Amino acid sequence: MTVREIAEKLNLRVFSGEAGLDREVTGGYVSDLLSDVMGFAKDGSVWVTLQTHKNVMAIATLKELAAVVIVKGFEPEEDAKEVSEEEGIPILGSSEQTFELAGRIYNLLNRG
Repeated sequence: MTVREIAEKLNLRVFSGEAGLDREVTGGYVSDLLSDVMGFAKDGSVWVTLQTHKNVMAIATLKELAAVVIVKGFEPEEDAKEVSEEEGIPILGSSEQTFELAGRIYNLLNRG
């Protein structure tokens, strides 16, 4: 499943990084602790977080993540969106709580 398909099925807002919407998603990771994501997230994952700053994109780039999804209606800071555009890693957004959104993403990725 691609980032675009997840965004469409879950009605996620695309803030930036549209060039990466056709990336294949291989899994997901949920954490707000950057060092945790750096240590354990797998490449191709969608990262669900409430963090909105530029360092999120540094980790997403380092780990070759498929996308970042920001929850609770938060929006990314401008410098994070700039890096998202440069790296082609989408930043998406949802007004949902982390628990609910993570469950919905999990269900999409594990059908069949």
